[in-house]
Amino acid sequence: MRIPILRLDRILLVSIQIDLSDNDAMEFQSDLVERVAEIEATGVAIDITALDVVDSYMARVINDTASMVRLLGAEVVICGVQPFVALTLIEMGRDLLGADCAFNLGQGLEILKQRIAERGDIRFTEDEND
Repeated sequence: MRIPILRLDRILLVSIQIDLSDNDAMEFQSDLVERVAEIEATGVAIDITALDVVDSYMARVINDTASMVRLLGAEVVICGVQPFVALTLIEMGRDLLGADCAFNLGQGLEILKQRIAERGDIRFTEDEND
């Protein structure tokens, strides 16, 4: 099952709508990292609003993916962490260190735009003004 990766200028939007198998999670990670490099993305928003459960493996995949994306030079925001998911992650001793978190996609995009502007990356603002 491939997860769609949408492009909004130089920001990529990903919404994980279903529980992923281990293979699907690794395919998602690979696809996203390749796409970030391909378009020289300035930001990535990963929306997990639809996930009721995030196990330790999926938390690690999301965290590792966020770290990889940052190494490539893009900002990352995880959107829509459900309260039960947050509670479970903390109880497991896991958190999402590789990314900022936002309540929803709209807030996540605002955080990305702010982070991109703070680092002085004009690639996003140039595309926005065209």
